[in-house]
Amino acid sequence: MNVYKWMTGLLTCVTLTSCFKEEPLNAECDIEQVSIHVDNPLNVFFTFSDTTQTVNASDDVITFRVRRNHDGDLSKIEPKFVLTPGATITQLSNNLTSDKGGRLTYRVTSEDRQWNRIYTISIQPIVRTVNDTVAYNFEHFELEPKEKKYYIWHNTLDDGTLGNDWANGNPGFRIARPSAQPSEYPSAPLENGFDGHAVQLTTRSTGFLGAFVKKPIAAGNFFLGTFNVSIASTNPLQATSFGVPFDRAPITMTGYYKYTPGPTYKDKNGKTIPNQIDEASIYAVFYRNHDDQGNPLTLHGDDVKTNSQIVAIADMGKVIPVDTWTAFELTFDYSSTIDYALLENLGYNLAIVLSSSKEGDKFEGAIGSTLCIDKLRIICEKEE
Repeated sequence: MNVYKWMTGLLTCVTLTSCFKEEPLNAECDIEQVSIHVDNPLNVFFTFSDTTQTVNASDDVITFRVRRNHDGDLSKIEPKFVLTPGATITQLSNNLTSDKGGRLTYRVTSEDRQWNRIYTISIQPIVRTVNDTVAYNFEHFELEPKEKKYYIWHNTLDDGTLGNDWANGNPGFRIARPSAQPSEYPSAPLENGFDGHAVQLTTRSTGFLGAFVKKPIAAGNFFLGTFNVSIASTNPLQATSFGVPFDRAPITMTGYYKYTPGPTYKDKNGKTIPNQIDEASIYAVFYRNHDDQGNPLTLHGDDVKTNSQIVAIADMGKVIPVDTWTAFELTFDYSSTIDYALLENLGYNLAIVLSSSKEGDKFEGAIGSTLCIDKLRIICEKEE
């Protein structure tokens, strides 16, 4: 036997083994996807696609909406998970009931055992709205539970519990300005609203880091949907997913607002644009949440007003600056008729979008522009 070849092979094996041993264990502990199997999906869920969800890196609560009059035992649901490589999952609690669903909580632990996250899976039977008005009052908010650096808001569900339908860009601002106080973030509660608390949206400077990457401002934004902070810096338009399932036909959106544009309008390069006055955005979009091939669809920053699945838009257009609370009423302008069977099966989403700088998604606007919103109402067709 050739001793040289034998020694070379041995050294190669030793080297490779050393490399393998030195490979660091994965420190990620995320749920990437959740799926639920039931024998007759359409007797429990509204569509087949409702049985699987891809999870944003920033989400800790994952909600599955099921039919109120479902034909299934919700207490037997056992979600299946796709985790980040090497991670493990342990169930902490389960309060599911046969008819009303409930919540399951899990701990996901990283491969290196140094990190973990707590997730909640919510199984939520949808109660069809019986009133013709859906109210958003912005009274339920809290500091984000993990780091307590910025505020998040909850909406009130039909059964009196709190949901997580409202989102904003605060998690992205956290990356650019980690030293900012909660009140200095683009989206913050306002104590003295029209009645109780309101939402205050302010266009903020993103500091040196934001200016360096030509994203010098962060507009105060607030919307029904989700925000994916993991892609916010590389693909900001896709980071915003607009809309939540809605089972009524909206007619008008009403509310109260105040708006003050900031003093100096600048482009994404930080260059002042003379005589340019910042503008706010207040609008709502009603759209089919599956495309023509039956694939799930969510609107993003690049198509929230242009996608072919949109059936109605209510848009204030120019938001006139006012320093006192002022009522507004916007009518939904329909471009196509509603399929009421699809509506009954949660085949439509409603997106409400609010921003202190209309061109904030292009990182243009005036630092200090402030939009305050309170007492939003979606007035719908009365159920017969």
